[in-house]
Amino acid sequence: MNESNHGINLNPGQLALSDLRAVWAGHAPLTLASTAWPAIKASLALVDAIVAKGDPAYGINTGFGILAKAHIPNDQLATLQRNLILSHAVGTGPLIEDNIVRLIVLTKIGSLARGYSGVRPVIIETLIALYNAGIMPAIPCQGSVGASGDLAPLAHMTLAMLGVGPVRYKGEIVEASEALNAAGIEPVTLVAKEGLALINGTQVSTALALHGLFMAERVLEAGMVAGSLSLDAARGSDAPFDARIHAVRGQPGQITAAGIYRELVAGSAIRASHLVGDERVQDPYSLRCQPQVMGAAMDIIANAGRTLLIEANAVTDNPLLFPAGPDVAASGDILSGGNFHAEPVAFAADTLALAIAEIGALSERRIALLIDANLSGLPAFLVREPGLNSGFMIAHVTAAALASENKSLAHPASVDSLPTSANQEDHVSMATFAARRLDQMAHNTSVIVGIELLAAAQGIEFHRPLRTSTHLEHVHAQLREKVAPYDADRFFAPDIEAARRMVVNGELSASIKELFVALHP
Repeated sequence: MNESNHGINLNPGQLALSDLRAVWAGHAPLTLASTAWPAIKASLALVDAIVAKGDPAYGINTGFGILAKAHIPNDQLATLQRNLILSHAVGTGPLIEDNIVRLIVLTKIGSLARGYSGVRPVIIETLIALYNAGIMPAIPCQGSVGASGDLAPLAHMTLAMLGVGPVRYKGEIVEASEALNAAGIEPVTLVAKEGLALINGTQVSTALALHGLFMAERVLEAGMVAGSLSLDAARGSDAPFDARIHAVRGQPGQITAAGIYRELVAGSAIRASHLVGDERVQDPYSLRCQPQVMGAAMDIIANAGRTLLIEANAVTDNPLLFPAGPDVAASGDILSGGNFHAEPVAFAADTLALAIAEIGALSERRIALLIDANLSGLPAFLVREPGLNSGFMIAHVTAAALASENKSLAHPASVDSLPTSANQEDHVSMATFAARRLDQMAHNTSVIVGIELLAAAQGIEFHRPLRTSTHLEHVHAQLREKVAPYDADRFFAPDIEAARRMVVNGELSASIKELFVALHP
C-alpha cells in the first residue's frame, strides 16, 4: 500500500504492518491500484459463466452450509444473496470502534480485490466509497465463532452497503439509508456470489487481533520504560543488562530488550551513587529478569504480527474462483475450501494474550516492591508521613486486581470449539473472542503500567538532587506535566487515568521512541 499525505493507494496483497497501524491510528482517503481491476473482472466473468450454464455451484446458485444441496433458480439469486445478509446479521453486544471497523473494511476490500471472489467492481467501489465518506458500519462485537468466517459481524458490515440498519456517521448513529444519501452513495443490489463473498472471511477476527497487537506493542514499550524507572527508584543494578549475559543464551527478543534497557538507564547518577558500598548481591526477579520476560513477550508479539499480516492480505472467503487466465474468457475452476477457518488468528490472539498478561504481571510485582520500604528503601507506600497518608497502598490493590483478572482472560480461547450449522461446521476457532478480549486485557495492563509509572516517578523524586538517565528524565518530566507529585493523599483516580492514557496513546518522548524502532516493522 502506498501512502502519502493525500491518501492511501491499496495494492491488494501488499499491505505492510505500518500501513495497518496508520489506518488504525487515523483516517485517510483510500483508492485501489488500477492494476487490481483485471483480476477482479476475470473472476466475475467466471461467475457469470457458471450462472449462465446453470450447473449447481456452492455459494453461487445453491443454499448455504448444510443447505448447499438446494438449487436456486437464476431469477431468485438476488433474493438469495439479500436473504443471506439479512438472516446472518444477528450480532449483539457493544459496537466495534471505528478504527477497528476501518481495518475490517480495508482488509475486506483488499481480499475481494485479489480477484478470487467473483464480485462486481461496484461492490469494491461501494466499500471504498463508504470508507472514504467515513460511514462506518455499526458492527456488534459478539456473534462470531471464527468459522465459517466472521459471518454475523460481516453481515452487519454488508447491511450498510444495502442501505439497511444503523451506521456511525460524523460521530452519530444514523440509518444507513440516510448516511448513504447524504454522501451520494447508491445502495447496492447483490447478485450471485456477492453476499457470500462479503460475509465469508476472517476480516473481523483479524482486525480485532491487529488492534490487540498494536495495543500490546504500546504496553510493552511503556512497561519497559516504567520498569527502567522502577529499577532506578529501587536503586537496582544495571549489570543484568550486560550484553554478554544475553548473547550466550541467544534469544533474539531478550538480546534486543537488554539493549533497550541499557540505553534507557545509561548515565543515571542514581545508579552511579551506589556502585560502591551497596551490600546487595542480586535484585529481585521483577527488576533483574526484565530482559528475559519482556524479550520473550517481544518475540511472541512479533510472531503474532507476522501471522496477522499474512491474514490481513489473505483471501479467506469460500468458494474461490481461479480463472484460467486473462485471455481465456469465462473458464477456470471454482473450488470450495476452508480459508475462512480463523485458527491462525486464534493462535496469534492467544499468544498476544499471554504477552499482555505477563507485561502487566511483572509491572504489578515492581509496584509491590516499590511500596514496600523493606525492599525498596523508600518511604512506605511512597508517601511522606505514611500512616497519616496511605499513598500508593490501594493503587497497588487496583494493579493486583487487574493483573489477576488478566490471568483468567489469558486462558486460550482457541482450545474451545462448539459445533454449529447442524454439525456442518463441526470445529470452529473462536478467533473472534480470542481477539476481542485483548482490548480489555490491554486496558488492564495499561492501568497497571500507568500506576507503575506514577510509583516509579515518585520513587525517583525521593533520590533528588540525584537524577536518573537523560531518557528517563524526559519521561519523568512528561509525566509531571500531567500529574503532580504525590505529597499527601488526594483523589487519586484522575492521576491513574492520566498515566494510563500516556500508555495507550504511546506518549513517549521522541528520544524514547527511537529506541523502539526495531519493534515496528
